[in-house]
Amino acid sequence: MSDLKLDLATIDAPDGPLVIALAGTQDGERMTEPHQHARGQLFGSLRGLISVRVQDAVWVVPAIHAVWLPPHHLHAAQSHGPFHGWSVYVEPAACQGLPARPCTLRTSGLLREAVLRAAEWPLGPLDAGQSRVAGVILDEIRSLPVEPLGLPLPKDVRLQRIARALIADPADGRDLEAWARWAALSSRTLSRRFVEETGFNFTAWRQRARLMRSLEMLAANVPVNSIALDLGYATASAFITLFKRSFGETPAAYRLRL
Repeated sequence: MSDLKLDLATIDAPDGPLVIALAGTQDGERMTEPHQHARGQLFGSLRGLISVRVQDAVWVVPAIHAVWLPPHHLHAAQSHGPFHGWSVYVEPAACQGLPARPCTLRTSGLLREAVLRAAEWPLGPLDAGQSRVAGVILDEIRSLPVEPLGLPLPKDVRLQRIARALIADPADGRDLEAWARWAALSSRTLSRRFVEETGFNFTAWRQRARLMRSLEMLAANVPVNSIALDLGYATASAFITLFKRSFGETPAAYRLRL
């Protein structure tokens, strides 16, 4: 269906087709509140960035990637700027053999073309040709490489307070000791638990939070110098160097691809 509006009851109807595909545009930002589906869901954008929250992570996803969510996984999403994207809902039985946990996948031209073709179908049973295209979509979900784009959240509620504060304001310059005092725990505990629960030390996690916010700001056409200063970097060149080391290209080149 070439429309992004479809109610959850229709999506999750037990007698629905193998896949339901939607594609469309929205002039303003698109935002969904936390929700879940009985079906698995694969979604992404054709231009720009989307931010996705799952239970234990936050992802900023460019158009070259897509998000896979197995059935019954709570999530929320937001586009940065006008939304031009797509979504595929997969019946629960067909999710066997697909990734068992939420993840980001590098998309392929074949996947995008198959999804856009499926988005043209009327809602209803699939014929033989449509079933073959649906099978291609499932094969691509099964075989495309998983690429980590997330910012994992710690489970400890004290560390979560710190993490969410830094996501809200990545430029906050308080050091580890100051954050530990703010959250009422020792700096040693904060340092040790951050690594145990996120896989990153505190400094690396904060840098990753800043870089993810920088992607959102690039999508909103904020000047690179302003991004660097707003995110707490000493100079624009320091930000550009770290960005290039992390993403393989300069912020200006990345923005052109958006």
